[in-house]
Amino acid sequence: MRPLLAVDGDNFAHRAFHALPSSIRDGDGNQANMVVGFANMLVRVWEDELPRTVFVGFDTVGVPTYRNELLPEYQSGRDFPPELTSQLDRLPALVGAFGFAWAKRDGYEADDFLGAAAHAEEERGGETLVLTNDRDLFQLASAQTTILRPRTGMKDLQRVGPAEVKEIYGVPPGLVPDFVALRGDPSDRIPGAKGIGPGRAAGILAKHGSLEAALAAGGFPDQANALRDYLRMARLQADAPIPKLPDVEPSWEAAGALAESWGLSGLAKRLRERTP
Repeated sequence: MRPLLAVDGDNFAHRAFHALPSSIRDGDGNQANMVVGFANMLVRVWEDELPRTVFVGFDTVGVPTYRNELLPEYQSGRDFPPELTSQLDRLPALVGAFGFAWAKRDGYEADDFLGAAAHAEEERGGETLVLTNDRDLFQLASAQTTILRPRTGMKDLQRVGPAEVKEIYGVPPGLVPDFVALRGDPSDRIPGAKGIGPGRAAGILAKHGSLEAALAAGGFPDQANALRDYLRMARLQADAPIPKLPDVEPSWEAAGALAESWGLSGLAKRLRERTP
């Protein structure tokens, strides 16, 4: 069976936005470097991995989730200029033009949709490749789910499975949320336990087997409720709503036509050249 390719949409949208020059413009003179870079990424990974289909999960920028209710400063301080958000809004249409599925909904993050897709694929006996640079998604690694992690551009993808997660974090994938809750996550503004770094977090989990077991044994009495909240935040919502994911072949012509309608003739040409 060919694998499902699940893509962290916002992760790679931001990557494209910062990697390609802002001088790339559409037919109306609007900045389009993210759109072009994201399309190029989809093409390259499709051709390299030949998945059965592609599913892209997106965040809903500016809309709080239960994670913000648990920790108001969660993911605070991030900059979303108009030239970034305007391009983010275009990406679902681009993904759909390829014939691929996507999900974006208030109350959920891209990570949640990817977790739900990987879980559903495992249930049907299939395999999933999760394309992301977000280590929080290491919790999905299993015998059927592999994380694809770019190192030096899209030409060099590290494959992360359970053994690699254990090597990197010192804990198995199932304990990654516990590890994040204890150690904290500066990028998401999750504080973690006071004075606990990666080594001590892994040691505590090796000794007790889980964060809850460590708390039950009397650890961190003054921070127990906060740590339980951080654990809830770090866990993905495997029941996040996702569309059906049937096998598809990319519609290069339709994606090229959309790019052409946006005045991105160079991208349109590259996509149409792939039409059988």
